[in-house]
Amino acid sequence: MAGATLAAARFPAAVALLRTRRSPVVAVPLAPSGLRHHRRSVAMAAGAAPSPIPASDPLPKGSDLFFRSVLSNMQKVYLSRNPTAEKILDFVHSYDGDHICFDHFAFRTFGVDGYGIDSLAEFFTDFGYESREELRFPAKKLRALWFSPPNNDGYTRAGIYGPLPRIFISELLVDELSAPSQEIIRKYIKTSANGNKYAVLASTFGELTWEKPTYSDFQVLSRESEYAGWTLVNGYALNHATVSTHRLESDIRSISKFNKFVEDNGFKLNTEGGILKVSPDGLLQQSSTVADSSLFTFADGITESIPRSYIEFAERLPLPQFRDLQYEEVKEHHRRDGFEVGNADKIFESTSKDQLTRRSA
Repeated sequence: MAGATLAAARFPAAVALLRTRRSPVVAVPLAPSGLRHHRRSVAMAAGAAPSPIPASDPLPKGSDLFFRSVLSNMQKVYLSRNPTAEKILDFVHSYDGDHICFDHFAFRTFGVDGYGIDSLAEFFTDFGYESREELRFPAKKLRALWFSPPNNDGYTRAGIYGPLPRIFISELLVDELSAPSQEIIRKYIKTSANGNKYAVLASTFGELTWEKPTYSDFQVLSRESEYAGWTLVNGYALNHATVSTHRLESDIRSISKFNKFVEDNGFKLNTEGGILKVSPDGLLQQSSTVADSSLFTFADGITESIPRSYIEFAERLPLPQFRDLQYEEVKEHHRRDGFEVGNADKIFESTSKDQLTRRSA
C-alpha cells in the first residue's frame, strides 16, 4: 500500500485537516506587495542590505497550537535520524540555558508533477506564512522559495514553542536531468498516487509517499545529483533545522564562538567554501554540521548507509540603519532577513559524498 494511502487509512482526521488546498504559491505575484518583494530581490542581488519585512498577523491561539504540534512531530522524526543535532542541542542547552530558537526549517522536494515546492508550501501559507524571494542554483538544477512566519513579537519561550522559524523549501528541476534520472523519479512518483497532497503528513511521520526504492535506482540518481538521491530515500522529511545563534544569551551567540564550541565538543562542520559562510553584505553568517548517516534496507534487499540530516547555525546581524541600537534593543526585524544563494549553495553540500567521506575519516 502506498505511504499516502496508509496514512489516510490510519489518520483520517489529520488527513482531512491537511487536505485544505489553495492556489499554487507564486514567488513574485503581479500585485503591489509582490512588486515590493521583487524590488527587494533586485536590491539583494545588487549587494544592498534588505529592509525588514513586516510580519503578518499572529495566528489565533487554537491554530497556533495545532501548527506547532505539526512542527514538533517533524522535529521528532528529524532528531531520531540525526543524533548529532540532538547532542549539539543538549550541549547548547547545558551551556546557555533554555534560549534555543530556530531561524528556519528546510525541506527538499522533486519539482515534477505537483511534488515540488507547492506540495509543502500551501500548508504553511494556510497558517499565515508569506512567500518571499525565489533563489536559483543553476549548477545544482535547483530552485527554492522561502517563507516568512506570522508575527513573532512577544514570544518568551524557546524551541518549537518560541518564535516561529522561517521556512525554506527547495525543489529539484527534474526536467533538466538526464533521461534515465527523469525516468527513475517519475517511476516512483507514479507509485505515490496522490501522495503530494499529504506531504506534510508524510513529514510528520517520516514516511515515504512512494515505494521504497531499489539500491540501483538510488545509485543512478546519486551519481547525477546527490540532492536527488537524498530526496528519493528521505522524501519530505525535515532536511535541516537551523539554530539562531544571536538569540542565545551567552558568549556563543557569536557564530564564530559558536562554531568553536561545536568543534571543541567533537563535531565536524561542513568545510565547503570555508566553515563560515558569509553573505556579500556580511550580515548573514552561517555554518552547518556534516549530515548523519544510517543504514537503509532498499527494496531489493540491499542494506547500505544513506545520508540523513544535519543541523545548521545562523547569525543575522543588525541592518546598517539599526547599528546604533543597544544590544537589548535589537529585535529580529532589525536584523538582516532572507537568504543568500552563495551561502545556501555551500550549505547544500552538508549531505554530499565529499563531506560525508571527510566526516568518517
